[in-house]
Amino acid sequence: MGNKAGVVCLGMFASVLSPSLGAQQGQLTDVSIQGFVYEPRRLPATDARIQSLTVPQGFHLQRFAEGLDNPRMLAVADDGAVYVTQRTPGNLVMLRDTDNDGIADIQKIVLRQRDLHGIAIRGREIFLTDIKTIYAADILADGRIGERRIVSARLPDGGQHPNRTLAFSPQGDLFVSVGSTCNECREPNPQHATLQRVTDDAARRSRPDQPAPREIYASGLRNSLGFGWHPDSGRLYAFDNGIDWLGNDEQSEELNELTEAGQRFGWPYVYDDDQINPHTEPLETSSEQWAGMSEEPVGMYAAHAAPMQMTFYTGSQFPTEYRNDAFVAMRGSWNRKPPHGYEVVRVRFDASGGFTAFEPFVTGFIQPVAGGHGFFGRPVGVTSAKDGALLFTDDTNNMIYRVAAAGAAASADPQVIAKDIFDAPATIAVSSSAIPAGGVIDVKYTDYGRGISPPLRWSSLPSGTQSLVLMMEDPDAVAPLPFVHWTMINLPPSLSALPANVSKAFAPLRGQPARQGSNSKSERGYFGPRPPAGDPPHRYHFQIFALDTKLDLPDGFNRHALLDAMRGHVLANGELIGTFQAPQ
Repeated sequence: MGNKAGVVCLGMFASVLSPSLGAQQGQLTDVSIQGFVYEPRRLPATDARIQSLTVPQGFHLQRFAEGLDNPRMLAVADDGAVYVTQRTPGNLVMLRDTDNDGIADIQKIVLRQRDLHGIAIRGREIFLTDIKTIYAADILADGRIGERRIVSARLPDGGQHPNRTLAFSPQGDLFVSVGSTCNECREPNPQHATLQRVTDDAARRSRPDQPAPREIYASGLRNSLGFGWHPDSGRLYAFDNGIDWLGNDEQSEELNELTEAGQRFGWPYVYDDDQINPHTEPLETSSEQWAGMSEEPVGMYAAHAAPMQMTFYTGSQFPTEYRNDAFVAMRGSWNRKPPHGYEVVRVRFDASGGFTAFEPFVTGFIQPVAGGHGFFGRPVGVTSAKDGALLFTDDTNNMIYRVAAAGAAASADPQVIAKDIFDAPATIAVSSSAIPAGGVIDVKYTDYGRGISPPLRWSSLPSGTQSLVLMMEDPDAVAPLPFVHWTMINLPPSLSALPANVSKAFAPLRGQPARQGSNSKSERGYFGPRPPAGDPPHRYHFQIFALDTKLDLPDGFNRHALLDAMRGHVLANGELIGTFQAPQ
């Protein structure tokens, strides 16, 4: 995704079948299609922009969590803990809202696995998948994840669509989506472009040396990341991502009903209502015959909107007319002009579980900018929280949003550094032997170098100080605003310095009550500066706060929890500012 609006018009091009395919079919294909590469500019998710989002009357939207890193798919445990997979860093983050204010106050990485994406929870078991393997593990009482075991292995290679998703059927069978390796082609491996099933019995009997077998439940599905069962009728629906490069308004994103095992859908030869793909044809039959043998979609949504996770709503918080309808996250287009998607859509069903209509639910992430369009959110994961609110992820500005129909939205934390939030005199002197005031931070203290914390000193604490808080923040980051690099609480007033290379442990200082919280990577301890290449120098504020109390916060506490705990207790503050620019 580009950082600025970019438009590359591919213009009119002729799609002509290869000689071998043309000879096999005995026909010339000559079709002109206009295509675009149009990537809106990424914008910061400021409070003003978030407040401009549109939701139906009676609903309100707020930030639930931020400081994430490519958050993708969501699932909620029976105790209300929220789990989100983060594909790019390859980890699983647990979040809790312990005070029920609608904002997470604990977030921490509970598992690391390369290419982690799909997630489903059944009871106190969590099921996860990367590109090749499906795993299961117990959810421990504190929310951590127990030892993983392999449920099913040897999923096919990823190709263009490597992200797998998981969901359980009403009968307890585990389904996994396996996307195509390409935009539109003849797949040599029949496992690609399918929805597959691991039966409940097979999953329970799986062993490390004998993973559970899978069966192809449906084929001809290019990339159906979002799928689920209507709660009352049990009817299965899957939302498929359509073919690119067929023009601005083709192919539609298809909502398909899967009525029985063995069904075949149209990809890659047929799309929408038996429209023929002019570029790719089957080898042993005609495209027209393929159309007659494949299922048509029951609903068609705007082309290139990019449907992601889908969830059926069974909560009681929303008005009753929403019950048993579905919500789908639409990540948004990269090859449509103007762009489409970048929204959350409601999918309506009748009492029998039949599809009736699409309607907008959360819109407004696309905004006009000079020369084109910008965006400040790309929805991906969507699920219901334990209290019935709707949660959805933005994998680009790294947030989880919460949409609720009950109560008032909690006040979001100000998008400024902590020092500017609290009304206290700046009397604490903060310095470092390694960082001159306003000077450049040595690369060894950054994520481009060794990533160790710098030494710090402070003095001039006011009378009555019971503990100190350390916060390091970057107000120049795009997401979150600001980016939190380090938090530490309960530094004793008798302590006047920290050495370099502080441990990342929850209790980093032997014999001291100091405790470290989560940074904006959902990791405990110090995370060094890593501004994007090409950015001007970022400012890093090392802030020290004197409090009239000690704080009691659990492992995994985040910025929101810390700011809440500090309110009404700040006696004084001080800061040291250092700068850093990415190496050229």
